[in-house]
Amino acid sequence: MKPPTQRQLRAGELIRHALMDIFAREEFGDPDLYGKSITVTEVRISPDLKNATAFCAPLGGEEMAKTVAALNRAAGFLRGRLSREIDMRYTPILRFIADDSYDEARRIEELLSSERVRRDLAARDKD
Repeated sequence: MKPPTQRQLRAGELIRHALMDIFAREEFGDPDLYGKSITVTEVRISPDLKNATAFCAPLGGEEMAKTVAALNRAAGFLRGRLSREIDMRYTPILRFIADDSYDEARRIEELLSSERVRRDLAARDKD
């Protein structure tokens, strides 16, 4: 798989910022989205710039699956709002995926701070 081009990276970042602005301003009628703070950590866009995958998580990581499902239900509405925010020839079709990178980072941090790892590092430092 080829790495993303500069054009894809710029478009993805443009969309990420626009989505964050929309989430900050918009009041959603969906009870799974109402009153939630949602973070968009990354947007990956296809080479033709017509499909975008947004990695997102609700603040605190609570009810991740319900929130992502609700965002995917609202994808058409969000695409319409996005078309007013960005200056692109085509407004990409949106798909939302749960971003579990924070959970993974927390898990790695717990592993690194465990007694077993500290003991191994201390033994290595003595040698």
